[in-house]
Amino acid sequence: MTDLRIRAAVPADLDSVLAFWKTAAEGTSISDDRAGVERLVARDPGALLLAERVGELVGTVIAGFDGWRCHLYRLAVHPERRRQGIASALLAAAEERFVRLGGRRADAMVLVRNETAHHAWRAAGYGSEEHWRRWVKPLTD
Repeated sequence: MTDLRIRAAVPADLDSVLAFWKTAAEGTSISDDRAGVERLVARDPGALLLAERVGELVGTVIAGFDGWRCHLYRLAVHPERRRQGIASALLAAAEERFVRLGGRRADAMVLVRNETAHHAWRAAGYGSEEHWRRWVKPLTD
């Protein structure tokens, strides 16, 4: 997998990332729009990591660190490129970023219905914490 390149996204990547998520990511988020991803990249330029193979976007992960917790979102690999170590490489890069920033533990947002993702996260050493529930409140319409 020496031809896989992991790098931080830049503003010029955002349209292709949004299009990629429509193909490769499960579910949608209220922030899955140009303005939301622009804010992410402007606020934390190293958070959105891209995996490219020969110039083609094949995977993403958001590795957000707020100074307190390390959060992983949008781990997505192109359906035709899965089971090639791309997710593992993205998670390794995210975890290295967290350690550099002083993070101690990473957590991931994973849809309950996404059994395929559950297997991938378990294989990467993550475990679900059933005693927690995510509580949300939309701040905009």
